Amino acid sequence: MRVPVPSSPQANPKPTNNLLRTIALPNLNTTSLCYEPTSVLDLCRSPSPGSEKPTDHSVVVTDSQDYLDLDDHALHNLDWDSIMKDLGLHDDSGAPLLKTILHPDNNNNNPCDDFTIAPFDHAIEFSTLSDIYSNQNLTFDFNHLVHDFSNQHHNSGFDFIEELIRAADCFDTKQLHVAQVILERLNQRLRSPVGKPLQRAAFYFKEALQSLLSGSNRTPRISSLVEIVHGIRTFKAFSGISPIPMFSIFTTNQVVLDHAACSFMHVIDFDIGLGIQYASLMKEIAEKATESPLLRITAVVPEEYAVESTLVRENLAQFALELRIRVQVDFVPLRTFETLSFKAVKLVDGESTTVLLSPVIFRHLGNAAAFLADLRMVSPSVVVLVDSEGWADMATAAASSFRRGVVSSLEYYSMMLESLDVSTAGGGGEWVRRIEMMHLRPKILAAVESSWGRMPPWRESFYGAGMRPVQLSQFVDFQAECLLAKSQIRGFHVEKRQNELILFWHDRAMVSSSAWRF
Repeated sequence: MRVPVPSSPQANPKPTNNLLRTIALPNLNTTSLCYEPTSVLDLCRSPSPGSEKPTDHSVVVTDSQDYLDLDDHALHNLDWDSIMKDLGLHDDSGAPLLKTILHPDNNNNNPCDDFTIAPFDHAIEFSTLSDIYSNQNLTFDFNHLVHDFSNQHHNSGFDFIEELIRAADCFDTKQLHVAQVILERLNQRLRSPVGKPLQRAAFYFKEALQSLLSGSNRTPRISSLVEIVHGIRTFKAFSGISPIPMFSIFTTNQVVLDHAACSFMHVIDFDIGLGIQYASLMKEIAEKATESPLLRITAVVPEEYAVESTLVRENLAQFALELRIRVQVDFVPLRTFETLSFKAVKLVDGESTTVLLSPVIFRHLGNAAAFLADLRMVSPSVVVLVDSEGWADMATAAASSFRRGVVSSLEYYSMMLESLDVSTAGGGGEWVRRIEMMHLRPKILAAVESSWGRMPPWRESFYGAGMRPVQLSQFVDFQAECLLAKSQIRGFHVEKRQNELILFWHDRAMVSSSAWRF
C-alpha cells in the first residue's frame, strides 16, 4: 500500500563526531613473482600487475523501524564503540576519493586525467569510515573441454579436473553413491586450497559438491562481530587489489542517479551486503539536491542478517548526519518477503523507486516469473541487475545438465582467482586467501546449488516478463574506463554488449551491469 508523501522535514541536525583509531593492512608490495597461466582453458597470457591505491567506499542510514526479529541478547550486548574503533571511524575525513558523476572534458585528449580516484596500491591504510563512505557470454564446447583435461593435463597433475567433472555427472545420472566415492578420492588429491588458481578452484568446488550431498551448506547462521569486522577488512583489501568490486558499485550508483530524482528517492535492494555501495550515492544526492533530500532504502535480507543490519543502520545514520541529508532504512526479512512479496515493502506516493537485483534473490525465491510479475506492480523507474557471479553463462549451461553448470562456474571462478593472483603478483597472497575464503567460497557453494536447482537465465526471464533494456549513459562507460585506467592491471577490459556494460578478465565476463524497465 502506498502512503502519502511525508511533510517537509525539520532542519537537519548538526553532524556528530566520533574519534576512532585506524586500521592498517599489511604492505603487499614485495619482490615480484613470476606469473604462470593457470586457467581452466590454460590460456596463454602475459599480464602485468599494477601498483596503485584502491578506492574506499562506505555506507550510512537514519532511524527507521527494524522489521527483523533480532536476538535481544546479542544486539544489546554489542559494544558498537569498540566496533567503530576497529573500523577506524573518526571525523577528520578529507575530500572524497571518487565522485560518482564525472563529466568528460572534450578539450582533454585523455578524459581520465581528471578522474579523481586514489590510485590502486597494495599497501592500504583505512583511516576513517567516513572516508570509505565518501570515496568511493561466452559459449563453450563441453566435450572439447573434457578432452583437453584428459589429454593435456593427465600427466601434469591436473587429471583431478576430469574426476571433479565425473562427480558432477553422477548427480545428473542419480548415482550419488558413486559421486561420494569420487569425492572421497579427491579429498586425498585436494587437501587444501593451495597451488594454482585452477587447483584452488577445484578444491572449493569439491567442497561444494560434498556440501550438496550432505545439505550442510543450507544451514544459515548469524555471523559473529569478529567475522563481520574481518569481512569488512577483507572487502577493503579486495577493492584495493581488484577493480571488480568498485566496477559494480560505480556502475550501479550512476544508473540510479541517471534515472531517479535526487530529492525523494526509494531504493529497494535485494543484496545490500554491508551497504558500502551507498557511500558515493549519498554524497552525490547531498551535492545535487536543491532542497532537503530524502533517501529511503528497503533491504530484503535473510533472517541471519541481524547483526549486519544493525551495523549498516548505525553507519548509514552517522554518515547521513555528516552529509545533512535524511536517510531511512528498513529491513524486510526474506521469509516475510517470500510470503507477502512487495506488499511487505512500504511505498510512498511521489517517490522515485529503483530496484537493485543480483542472482541472490532469484536463488532464494526460485520462481523468477512470479517475482518479476509482482515487481511490475511496483512501477519502478529503473531496475538494475548486477551479475558478479557468472550467472548468465552458468544458468545457460545448467539448463541442459548439472555438470555443464558446474564446468561453467569452475571456469568462471578459476578466472576470478587467476585475476587476483595477477593483481597481487608483487605480493599479497595472504589477502588473496582471505578473499577466497570469505567472499568467493560462499559464492561457489551457492553457484553449485544454483546449478542443481536449474536457476533460469536472467535475460530470458526479464524479456519473458515484458522488461526491456535501457541504454546506459556515457557517464557509466566513462567511469568504468577510468577505473581500469587507474587500476593499471593488464588483462581487464570493458565492453558494452546488448546494453550491458561488462568487465572482462581477458575473454571471460567477470561482472555485468544492466538497466531495465517494464
